[in-house]
Amino acid sequence: MTRPVRVVAVTGGKGGVGKTNISVNLAVALASQGQRVMLLDADLGLANIDVLLGLQPTYNLAHVIKGERSLGEIIVPGPAGIKIVPAASGVQAMARLSPAEHAGLINAFSEVSTTLDVLLIDTAAGISDSVISFTRAAQEVLVVVCDEPASITDAYALIKVLSRDHHLQRFHLLANMSRSIQEGRELYDKLAKVTNQFLDVTLEFLGVVPYDDYLRRAVKKQSAVVDSYPRSKSAMAFMHLAQKAVRWPVRREPGGHLEFFVERLVQYSLCFADGASRVHAGTTHSKGDLL
Repeated sequence: MTRPVRVVAVTGGKGGVGKTNISVNLAVALASQGQRVMLLDADLGLANIDVLLGLQPTYNLAHVIKGERSLGEIIVPGPAGIKIVPAASGVQAMARLSPAEHAGLINAFSEVSTTLDVLLIDTAAGISDSVISFTRAAQEVLVVVCDEPASITDAYALIKVLSRDHHLQRFHLLANMSRSIQEGRELYDKLAKVTNQFLDVTLEFLGVVPYDDYLRRAVKKQSAVVDSYPRSKSAMAFMHLAQKAVRWPVRREPGGHLEFFVERLVQYSLCFADGASRVHAGTTHSKGDLL
């Protein structure tokens, strides 16, 4: 029997919290532990995984959606053997896809499901339709925060929308650029206090990625710190995070493969398209009602 693929969305309430760096290094750390990993750049407007790793992809997800290339043809090899799906920069809502494009995208991902253990999704920041679609379709949601008020506030807003409006109940919290484990735990405690009081969710403290000059050096070199400086504090933190992630139980969804993830992604995107049409008809609530 083919093993199901673990699908993890890495997200955050605001930009600048290091979400893409987390995604890249977690992917490399997982691969170094024997996991077969695909990293999907799901920031459809501001793709930067390729920039972070010094890659220059010729094709991206837009070419797959248009039927011009297969998924295998756009995949870019990354460090430690990870597979990278470049973002479709400039392509807006998944909801704009035609039924034929939906079917093609589902088929494209199902063809590679037998060669993967983990699909990591680096989402955009905020609570846009794209972010909601990708996080709802994933099995696990990893929320990245750092020690600044806007990061905590926006992370709570994201969790609130996902839980109240889209019925997600389990989240993993990762504190990035922390000065200590205690500082990261305090960030978690702040957020857990309000989620426990106002939301029906389970918030797990995943750990911290410490503030580390070696991580900055790796970014300048356009490489993963896990690769360039494997004995650094941040690299060892990523390895520890990967060990935790590998132990997460893999839920066997209907179908058990990536096609189910993409089917859910398409389904939720269509829901947003329907909601957008109702906005124009004047039948939806205001934005303020969501928060």
